[in-house]
Amino acid sequence: MTSNSKRRDALIVGAGTTGAVLALELAAHNVHTIVIDRGDGDQAGLEHLSGRSMELLRRLDLAAGIRRAGVDADDETDVVWSAGLDRPPVFVARRPSVSQLVQRYATVNDGSAPAEHHQQIARKQLAQVLRAAMRAERCIDLREGWTCHAVRVAEDGAAVTAVDERTGAQHTIQARYVVGCDGPRSTVRRCVDVGVAAMAGQHMQYRAIEFRSKDLALHARGPGLTTIVVGDLTILSRPERHLWVGHAPVGLMGPGDQLRARLGASVEVLGVQDWDDSLPVAQVYRRGPVLLAGEAAHGFRPAGDTADTGIGDAVDLGWKLAAAIHGWGGPALLDSYEAERRPRALMDRELLARGLETRLRFGRLAAAGAPQDYLAGFLRQEPAPGDDVGIGYGGRYAASPVVWPERGNPPGLQAHRITPSTWPGGRPPAVRLADGGQLFDRLGPGLTLVDLTDGAEGRGLAAAAAARGLPVAHLPVADPAVRACWGRRLVLVRPDQHVAWRDDAVPDNWNAILDRVCGNSQ
Repeated sequence: MTSNSKRRDALIVGAGTTGAVLALELAAHNVHTIVIDRGDGDQAGLEHLSGRSMELLRRLDLAAGIRRAGVDADDETDVVWSAGLDRPPVFVARRPSVSQLVQRYATVNDGSAPAEHHQQIARKQLAQVLRAAMRAERCIDLREGWTCHAVRVAEDGAAVTAVDERTGAQHTIQARYVVGCDGPRSTVRRCVDVGVAAMAGQHMQYRAIEFRSKDLALHARGPGLTTIVVGDLTILSRPERHLWVGHAPVGLMGPGDQLRARLGASVEVLGVQDWDDSLPVAQVYRRGPVLLAGEAAHGFRPAGDTADTGIGDAVDLGWKLAAAIHGWGGPALLDSYEAERRPRALMDRELLARGLETRLRFGRLAAAGAPQDYLAGFLRQEPAPGDDVGIGYGGRYAASPVVWPERGNPPGLQAHRITPSTWPGGRPPAVRLADGGQLFDRLGPGLTLVDLTDGAEGRGLAAAAAARGLPVAHLPVADPAVRACWGRRLVLVRPDQHVAWRDDAVPDNWNAILDRVCGNSQ
């Protein structure tokens, strides 16, 4: 049986983390979306969400629920490096707990303290939080058990052919925009003929084995989560009791027997997955009305247990799609999604590849008989797990076509600390206001003109934008802590908490600035 539905503004294929956050972001901008997904959100594994991702999720009122469902705030995370489980650790890198970070930054209010810290959560629990939010949202039509079979680009949008697996009914859904969030083997990407670019060089084949072992409990250093690197084998604990995942080059680890021999422990194998370190990134993120996000755009799993890149995609694309649908975003705005997010995926890929290479080199050094102090010295030269305060919060869209450029050199990053700055393209400093609230919580759902002038000089600018139909909120701020670190008296902030423009004086050509920021520049 085949049915046709009415044309929708947006259709999302895939309701994983990226698809769910994108749907909720669109709903926050009052865009009605249909989301189809073949599963029900029952996913294995652990999600590491950076503090920056938690700041973005806070905008959608999701951060508190994720923390309630996630790993306890007092739990630390250790990375234990060892030449063998029967030997003392060579090096232990400790990541502070959320509670420790909250205490560390309790009295810091110079813009270097983030509004949110990292969070770890079982992927199944995260899916439950996000799907509950989608089901409660009137703007989202979630259809679970639906599989996308085909995508066809049309003159006025795209048509998706999907099958309801429970009834066998086939449906054709027409939409103005279609977003593929359907994973590394994306049907959407294949249907619009988008290739992927792997990292240069030869690639290593890996095997991931999910297993249960009570014998490894003694190697976990506390109630938190532990990563143990034993030569060229990496094993990661999971929130579920006695559950682990091991990763190693395929030639060095078979489905079970070799793992038991390497660990010297009793092991119950639960699942096996092979993967490689090619870490592909889509060659383009858009084909007309069809866009890609999350793992459909960059296949980083299972090499990395984080949805950070996908969450960044969802928020960036969400407000730009909403602007296009509501009519105030120009053609260059939606084009800027790829210009901003694909370079970020390439940078994230390099960091992930470096981590994989560090593990391989450690394994080779250990196998060569390198002494303990030599191995420890090698590891001290490599990036260690931190508290995310630095690169994660300092991400900047340096060459964005929809950010007003500024001459000069932006400030750099101090070690593990944010250099507070409202440099265009970057995230502005998060500041606690005198009443105890966060400045970020005062930013509007659209563009926000933060006005630090004495006479609220930006009021006329916001009114001029509103007269053009642009959603620019005016936010006068007299708080001395904000004025001390924001650097300019007038700062235009985008919905994704990135600075679009700043100056100390009312500009002569405000319309030219708005045209660029909203994608209407020629």
